[in-house]
Order: sequence, then structure tokens, then C-alpha cells
Amino acid sequence: MDTRARTPRSTGLAIVAELFPYLKPYGLRIALALLCLLAAKGAGLSVPLVLRELINSLNVELSLLAVPVLLLLAYGAARLSERVFAELRQIVFARVMAGTSRTVMLLVFRHLHALSLKFHLDRRTGGLARDVERGGSAISDLLDWALYTILPTLVEVTLVTLVLLTLYDASFALIVLATLVGYVLFTISITEWRTRFYREAVEADTHASASAVDSLLNYETVKYFSNEEHEAQRYDKTLQRMEATQIKSYKSLALLNIGQNLIVSLGVTVLMWRAASGVVSGELTVGDLVLVNAYLLQMAGPLHLLGTMYRQVKQALTNLSRLFGLLDEPLDVQDRDNAIALQPARASVRFAAVHFGYDPRREILHGIDFDIAPGHTVAVVGHSGSGKSTLARLLYRFYDVQAGSVELNGQDIRDYQQASLRRAIAIVPQDTVLFNDSILYNIQYGRPSASREEVEQAARAAHIHDFIVSLPDGYDTQVGERGLKLSGGEKQRVAIARALLKNPSLLIFDEATSALDSKSEKAIQAELDRLSQGRTTLVIAHRLSTVMNADQILVMDQGRIIERGRHAELLAKGDHYAHMWQLQQEQKDQASQQRV
Repeated sequence: MDTRARTPRSTGLAIVAELFPYLKPYGLRIALALLCLLAAKGAGLSVPLVLRELINSLNVELSLLAVPVLLLLAYGAARLSERVFAELRQIVFARVMAGTSRTVMLLVFRHLHALSLKFHLDRRTGGLARDVERGGSAISDLLDWALYTILPTLVEVTLVTLVLLTLYDASFALIVLATLVGYVLFTISITEWRTRFYREAVEADTHASASAVDSLLNYETVKYFSNEEHEAQRYDKTLQRMEATQIKSYKSLALLNIGQNLIVSLGVTVLMWRAASGVVSGELTVGDLVLVNAYLLQMAGPLHLLGTMYRQVKQALTNLSRLFGLLDEPLDVQDRDNAIALQPARASVRFAAVHFGYDPRREILHGIDFDIAPGHTVAVVGHSGSGKSTLARLLYRFYDVQAGSVELNGQDIRDYQQASLRRAIAIVPQDTVLFNDSILYNIQYGRPSASREEVEQAARAAHIHDFIVSLPDGYDTQVGERGLKLSGGEKQRVAIARALLKNPSLLIFDEATSALDSKSEKAIQAELDRLSQGRTTLVIAHRLSTVMNADQILVMDQGRIIERGRHAELLAKGDHYAHMWQLQQEQKDQASQQRV
């Protein structure tokens, strides 16, 4: 996949051209569908011709049995052939529509996962999902309308005009062409004018969807503060905006339909007047009048539909433009052209004069320097906002440093392929979010190829196996949206099991025991200490009791390392770390006294 930003498409033709590469695998099917289309239109065109011969061959003095049997059979065959070829076209083209839509949506999905964390933090998930959903539907719709409505109508109008020119004088064809040209020009001008209303409606719909999803994802918070009515009013504001744009769209649609009907009605009236005059003067037969009327009726429906489809195509192009706009989002973090794969091995980590800020105008880390030797554990402590968790994000290369370097095994991590880098690292984050699936799925997510036995072994190591098997559905228990059916401690233990199952070269614990009670914390901390032995580990912690055994402790404050050393050494200094330790011990003693 081309990960570089491309020039945004601003025209309908540019958007359609973007689809062409995805249609190439279906070239044969498209050709067969077009042949079926031409066959269907040819059969449909022959129906009025056969009907004219039937009318002209009738003798009102004879019974109906005198009607030529061959003409009747030909009439029936033409009618049947038109429908059969139309349905064959649909059968052949179905895979083209579904396959192309799937290919593009999967491409967008992959690209969204390839985008940096910055992009996703700036977006609202509900609105993003709505854009992808509408864009995927627009692909099928656009191809469907192009082959089933727009192209057939143009073919039909062309063939009817040629037949009228062949059988009658040029006035019939001129009337048809004048009607068509007037219809098309009016439709295009009005549709272009009202397309902006649809764009506004799409924007409003996206905001409404994002607002609803955001509110529902935070259901518990809404309940905590009894803000149901506040959420309803906030949602209603987005609905009001959508309502206003939809009203404009509906009114302008009514104007479009009135104009289209007026033009078609005028054309039909003039053409029928010309045919009727020919019958009265003896130039034409009753069969000719029936033929002209049949062609008019045959074209009137598609013409009306053509106007509707043009409007729908413009709307589909708007949705498709938003979908392709996601593909145009540049990747802030990319693999270098000569990036190499990180080979599994005992990892060494080095932060060398690292400067970084989520916003270039506000630096978070100021010249961070430290090393983690292979198999050693380094802990980072400090107050909230000191930049501790940012270190983990940089190691995962969710962001690139602005200055300095982050190195793994002596190599700048920007020289490694991102996929191989992240395979070598496992993290237990502070805020554990689980998939709305089973406990088994969420633990196995650490290594999808792992066996059930390996999953259970990881769960035992995280001290959650006994809890899982005590549940009615065991490992098949559904955890709910974002894992809300589990407690904070249970979710964190699932996350620990998931990380252990990955069996990484580098382990990161970002407040890994923050949601656990004292008893569970001691049990899991002992297990984490055992698992960290011989494995390179970065521990980000607030509770100093969890990092006492670290090979080195870094104390951070406002993006700088202000102290470093082992637990006993830092206590002996009597500086920041010692004060933090004393404060936490006092808090622990107060909590114990309150329990007593």
C-alpha cells in the first residue's frame, strides 16, 4: 500500500478514476455484464417494433385467432429476453460491486490502523466509523447505478433516436434529442446547486453519530452525574442541525422533480402530437403511433430515474470523497525504505538526549538519557504529568522523537520495521480496554496462534485462572463493551496475562497494578518480579513499593530525570524519592489505621 500522502480529489471524475485500479481484476465480468446490458436493451428495443407489426397486421373483422402466431411468439420472446439478460447482468456484476467495496474498505481499515496515535486522538470514533460505512456503501451504489441505470438509459436513448431516424423523418429524433438535452442540462444545474445541501447534511449526520457513540460509550459517567437530559439536549443540537439541512435538501429535491416532469411531459406531448398528425394525414399507421408511444413510455421512466440517479451519484461521490480522504491522511510515523526486521533477542534499550512534545510548541521531554541493559529492570517514577507514560509511547514508536534517539539493541528504532519492533514489546497499560468478546479471545489476543493450554498457563501466571474457571461460562465469558463487565483489577490481570502470552523481548508495565487491592497487588507483584528476571523490563509506576527491586530507578519531574539510582541509594540521599517514599508510607499507615 502506498503510505505517502496523495493529492486530494476535488472532482467527480478524479474520484471515479480512483476506483479504476480496484476494478481491473474484474475486467472479464464487467465485459460480460456490458454484453448482457446491450442484449437486454436490444431485446427491449425490439418489443415496440414487434408490437407495431402486430397492430398493423390486425383485421378488426376477423377474430383474435387471426393474429399471426409468430409475431405473438416474437413479442413474448422479446419481453422475456429483456428481463433474462437484465438479471444475467446483475448475476455477473454482483461480485464486481461486492468485491470492489470490500477491497477499498479493507484498504481504508488497514490505513486507519497504520495512522499515528495523534490522528486517532484528534478524531471522534463514531464519526469516523460513519464515514467509512457511508463510503463503503457508496462504492456499490455508484457501480450499480452506473451500469444498471445511467449507462442503460444513455444506450436506450441513443438506440431509440437511431430507430426513429431510420423509420421516420428527422423531426421525431430532434424532439427526443431536444427533450433529452433540456432534461440533462436542467438536472445537472439544479443538482450541482443542491449538492452543497447534501454535503451539509452529511457533516451534520457525522457529528450526530459521533455525539451518540461518545455518549453511549460513556454510559456509566452519564449515570453517575444524572446527565441523561443534558446528553439528550446535546444530541438534539446535532439533530437540529441535521434536520435543517435535510429540509433544504427535500425542498430543493421537490423543485428538481417538478422541473424534470415538466420537461419530459412537454417532450412526450410534442412527440405524440407529431405522431397523431402523421396518422391523420395518412403518413403513419396506427401501429406507428403505438410504436412511438411505446418508445416514449419506455424512455420516460429511465429519464426520470436518470435524474434521480444523477443526484444519487453526486451524493455517492461526496461520500466516496470522504472515504478516499481518509486514505489521503499521511502517515506521521513510517518505515524507512531500508528498514530492517528486529530479530528476537534479549533487548537493550537506550534513550539518548531525547526531546519530544505532542505539540511542537510545548515540549514534554527535555533531553532524557538512560539505558536498560539486557535482562535488567529500570523503573520510572514521578508525579502525574512528569512524562513517564510518554516513554512507553516512544518505545512503541507511536510517535517519533523531535531530537535525540531511542535505541534498541544499539540501533535507532526508526531503522526497524514497525511491525517487528512492536512484536518484540508487550505492555500492560494503566487503563486496560478489552474487546467486546470472550476472556479467551482477549488473552489470546497477545498471540492469536497460541493454544488453549498456553492461554490458561498465562492466566495462571497472572493469577486470574481460578477466577475465570469459577465463572458460569469460564473462558467463554463475554467481557462486554470495553471490558465493563469485569472489575478494574480483573481487567488488569487479563491484560497482564495477554502481555505474558506474547512472550516479548521487552516488557513494559505502565502502572500495571494500579487497579488492584493490596492483597492482589502483592501476589501479582511477586509474579511480575519473577517474570521480569532475565527479561528487559521498563516499569512505570506511581506506587514506589512496586519498584523497590528494580536495578535502577529514575525519578522524573516536568519531563526531566532529576534522580537515578537503586531504592536504598535514593532513600539515603534524602531528596525527592525519599520524600515521595515517606509520603506514601504515611498514607499507607493512615489507611491501615482507618481500617482498624
